[in-house]
Amino acid sequence: MGEMIAVAAPDDVAGEKPLASDVANAYLATPEKAKARGRGVVVLQEYFGLVHHIKDVADRFAAEGYTALAPDLYHGQAAATPDEATKLLMSMDLARTERDLSGSVEHLRALTGHKVGIVGFCVGGALSLFAACVNGERIGACVVYYGGNRRVVYDLDRLQAPLLGHWAEHDDFANASRDRVAEEMKRLGKPCEFHTYAGTKHAFFNDERPNFDRAAAEESWTRTLAFFGRHL
Repeated sequence: MGEMIAVAAPDDVAGEKPLASDVANAYLATPEKAKARGRGVVVLQEYFGLVHHIKDVADRFAAEGYTALAPDLYHGQAAATPDEATKLLMSMDLARTERDLSGSVEHLRALTGHKVGIVGFCVGGALSLFAACVNGERIGACVVYYGGNRRVVYDLDRLQAPLLGHWAEHDDFANASRDRVAEEMKRLGKPCEFHTYAGTKHAFFNDERPNFDRAAAEESWTRTLAFFGRHL
């Protein structure tokens, strides 16, 4: 359903012109019905990279009528093991990643003509909220799946989109982020809807990993589609 395309960073990231090297590859999945292409969702990878599962999630959004764009935040690399994934994650240049994310948002906005949704899983969940804060009014709705990354700082004052979060019951690292974000969103009076799925572990949505939980994955997917349907 999709194809790989090139995405350039916009001119206004952190008030600086993009670098000549600021072009990232991304997987673009487009719905069959042209009339549905006005809704767009940026899909952000787990720490393994832009692997088959993430492309499949983008395809699922396209099947639901969304134009879905999944940027390759590791720039051609992907991990087969947790150790490899950790190394790739730790070597990630967050300034470059910010440009990649903003470029993806702007590219999808140009395709659809509207503000877009953003969803991410694991480290992509943390980056989903980070990108929603950075991109302000460009984001119409943000979804986080068990997102956590100590290197990522959220400027929630800048967040303009409503937030939906899906969390595993047994996931202490990510849930520490959940609790901090929930408290801050409440303090700021911003819309925030969080769900924790009983008996699940981290990455319960990924049907290619050992912690996959079909019931939780299906329920969270239904909630995600309903959320984007209300706000995009």
